Amino acid sequence: MASVTLEDVRKVYPNNHLAVDGISFSVDDGEFLVLVGPSGCGKSSTLRMLAGLESVTEGNILIEDQMVNDIPSKDRDVAMVFQNYALYPHMTVYNNMAFGLKLRKYPKQEIKERVGQAADILGITDILQRKPKQLSGGQQQRVAVGRAIVRKPKVFLFDEPLSNLDAKLRVQMRTELARLHRQLNATIIYVTHDQTEAMTLGDRIVVMNEGTIQQIDTPVNLYHHPMNLFVAEFIGNPAMNFLSGEITKMDGRWSFVSRDQEFILPINEVQKDIQDGHQVVLGIRPEHLAPSPTATDQLNCGILNAEVIFEEHLGCESYVHAKTNSSTLVARVAGTSHYGNSTQLHFEINHQHSHLFDAMSGQRIIHGHAKK
Repeated sequence: MASVTLEDVRKVYPNNHLAVDGISFSVDDGEFLVLVGPSGCGKSSTLRMLAGLESVTEGNILIEDQMVNDIPSKDRDVAMVFQNYALYPHMTVYNNMAFGLKLRKYPKQEIKERVGQAADILGITDILQRKPKQLSGGQQQRVAVGRAIVRKPKVFLFDEPLSNLDAKLRVQMRTELARLHRQLNATIIYVTHDQTEAMTLGDRIVVMNEGTIQQIDTPVNLYHHPMNLFVAEFIGNPAMNFLSGEITKMDGRWSFVSRDQEFILPINEVQKDIQDGHQVVLGIRPEHLAPSPTATDQLNCGILNAEVIFEEHLGCESYVHAKTNSSTLVARVAGTSHYGNSTQLHFEINHQHSHLFDAMSGQRIIHGHAKK
């Protein structure tokens, strides 16, 4: 396996569309790195430049400290698994997996051994003589991965490989890919728009938007310490709740005051350059909203009044949707909620689990909430 480095990489297409705008990151040997972001954010273009399927407009790509900008795709020693699997319909599973090795003139016995080993790892030994049209979506996905494994490349590249599978198969294949990574100790760069895939598979995650990197971090840190409003909203399901307001000093203590003055939350501290009246956005994860029909005055808690408009019951938990005068909130509660529409609730928020972002730049404002 190998490390991978991107240095100020840009991609501008012939129509002058800027797909990737000067991104830099490194992938350690044996690391599982996920690129995640909305459609059109540049993640697939980045992967295709790594694979050599797209040229680099500016910047450098290095694999194991060797610059590969001008090295053809076939000579980069990387293997890519595509969204549509790209299997040859007229070939058997065995021949699909062996095809790349045959092109490289590997001995027949070595091809047989490599295909057999990959098939055993993926549990597809019994379908080697079938053709793609005789396979389920999950089996086709395994064959596509097997075709990459037999090459024993330095780097595996995955471009949204699970997007064509149903929900149950996606969960199953996420587990299989995680197991495969541990077994092969492979360097993997994986592209997805699905944050659940990113959070469950990645050692680290690169969050992208509009061709730029918003944050690179572990899944846990991305969730608990987003650097800006985009990351805060994109990572997490249900998404983080947001309230607009300002920071003000009340009785010598800093507090967040919502825009319509209906909610006040004490804050431990703010940055030195923050002044009274600074416009901010308060972010609260759904699990940090505690709904109750009666209000309590717990220390260091703000109380937010809202009316229930909808409840989603998922069995082990429920999502309670409620509206204030100016916002709609979602609270995650254990078990089945039974509040009913139009119920007036009091939501308690512990300031240690809140997030503050500058309203203009969207960047996080550090204010002393507890780290996890």
